[in-house]
Amino acid sequence: MILVDNAVLSDDIKENFFVCDLDKCKGACCVEGDLGAPLEEHELKEIEAAYEVVKPYLSPEGIAAIEQEGTYIKDFEGDYSTTTIGGKECAFAIYDDKGILKCGIEQAYRDGKTTFKKPISCELYPIRITKYDHYEALNYDRWDICSAACTLGEKLGVPIYKFLKDALIRKYGEAWYKELCEEIEGKA
Repeated sequence: MILVDNAVLSDDIKENFFVCDLDKCKGACCVEGDLGAPLEEHELKEIEAAYEVVKPYLSPEGIAAIEQEGTYIKDFEGDYSTTTIGGKECAFAIYDDKGILKCGIEQAYRDGKTTFKKPISCELYPIRITKYDHYEALNYDRWDICSAACTLGEKLGVPIYKFLKDALIRKYGEAWYKELCEEIEGKA
């Protein structure tokens, strides 16, 4: 277990390898699962504010789902997630010309249309965060749809915490990430 400030990270994050291999998985994480992408409370306003500029990037089915249900839903446990199309793919997911699912929000961000990049839960995947009263637990979410990412990560020698460097910095900051690296690499 690794402790950095108020975050407790499982050892899996330093011991397992991961690099997304979209050519193999086709963005399956945008389709599979019980709900859409988990959202933090502060992201609710951001996703609502970005919707009009993101809308032209979305599929007609995604737009219809959002117009019917809203940009996010609240589940039975009180957690928020992005709306889905018929309980499957995220309403913000778009297919590229290779049939790979990507994020319409992120595409709008890359085109300079919004400052909201995409939900942090998407950028941090395969790490999932569980929030407790005084700390956050960061765990590696193993999923068979990511087996190609595990294979590629191992081949390239990229541990999860290095693959997710930018996302971890976005969530916790540069100083936090530097401390994480010192904790991991200092104990190697």
